[in-house]
Amino acid sequence: MGEIEDAIIRADQEAFTKQPPKTLKGRINFLLKRLKTTKAVAAELGVSQRSVERYRKGDRKTPPRPVADRIDTAVRARWQPVVRGRRRKEAATSTGITVETRARFGYTAPVGTTDDGRVRRLTVHLPAAYAQRLFDARAQGADDRELRAIVAEGLQEIYFKDGGTRADELRVEFTDIDYFDVSF
Repeated sequence: MGEIEDAIIRADQEAFTKQPPKTLKGRINFLLKRLKTTKAVAAELGVSQRSVERYRKGDRKTPPRPVADRIDTAVRARWQPVVRGRRRKEAATSTGITVETRARFGYTAPVGTTDDGRVRRLTVHLPAAYAQRLFDARAQGADDRELRAIVAEGLQEIYFKDGGTRADELRVEFTDIDYFDVSF
């Protein structure tokens, strides 16, 4: 996964209204409710069915770090899907998203203006239309390059062109991303 995909996943997980179970036993029981069998949970986590049973009983309290990370990922992916869906829908229809990034922005601009790229740190609120396009593209399996193009277009229109009030012919290139974060 790329930077933008990871940022969307993080923002999606921050939408929880209630935190997921903290204990290993609680997390395993939650996964059992969702996946129905210890065999399905074991397949999801890449451990034996017996290990899942031991975690569930409390016989094993500390799984190896990679397994603990897989348990955490599996629980977070299934935790509060309705709440996360509502937040995504709200962002895509009314509130939009906020993008924070530090990256190199290059330009294709008319003659007589500078087109030298430089690293900038930006925090920009993009309207709901860009959030909708970003979520739709992600749902259709778009790669990071396509997601980056949508964000670059949003930054170009909202930040650099100021909603169409200046720099009409400017085209922004969004490369060398140091970090990227999204919130909605």
